[in-house]
Amino acid sequence: MKDTSKHQGLRNQLVTVLQQKGITNKSVLEAISKIPRHLFLNSSFEDYAYQDKAFPIGAGQTISQPYTVAFQTELLEVKKGDKVLEIGTGSGYQTAVLCMVGAVVYSVERQNELFKKTSLLLPKLGIRAKHLSFGDGYKGLPNYAPFDSIIVTAGAPEIPKALMSQLKIGGKLVIPVGEDIQVMTLVIRKGETQFEKHEFGDFRFVPLLEDKN
Repeated sequence: MKDTSKHQGLRNQLVTVLQQKGITNKSVLEAISKIPRHLFLNSSFEDYAYQDKAFPIGAGQTISQPYTVAFQTELLEVKKGDKVLEIGTGSGYQTAVLCMVGAVVYSVERQNELFKKTSLLLPKLGIRAKHLSFGDGYKGLPNYAPFDSIIVTAGAPEIPKALMSQLKIGGKLVIPVGEDIQVMTLVIRKGETQFEKHEFGDFRFVPLLEDKN
């Protein structure tokens, strides 16, 4: 598991690309500049790891493009020590970015193959999520709620009510909503039953799968 000066140079170039696309949050950019994205990918993609593109990671899932990871993280406005629920651990790259910006991360993955792989990889890289679990992201993690923020890394046809209920008052949920193309949506909980919604343009994600049992 090598991380070389060449990889660091490619990461610096990627950070420049993200800045040109409008990412301004310093801690997010710093996390992208430090995290070895190539180690989260199949080795056959290593040469392309620092392009601003999504790649397959197995189990029909993808690692999101760095811009999307940065954009979603920036919307959350994570403060050090914030308790963040991530729906869709996937490769663990978004998890790593959240940890690096100071979040206390609870993450759920429903693909067992990815859950096992990421559970081994993150500690090897010195990245300590608070809790990784295998389960249905639609249900969230009610036993650990409430959360300061929730981030969903797959497209959902609608915003799951269970996730909204697990937000603190004042908490933020960032989720791509839609069928074929998703609209990046920020939901802020204003009160017990009051939620404010903001939309931030079109993105493409793999679908958020729900257990039908």
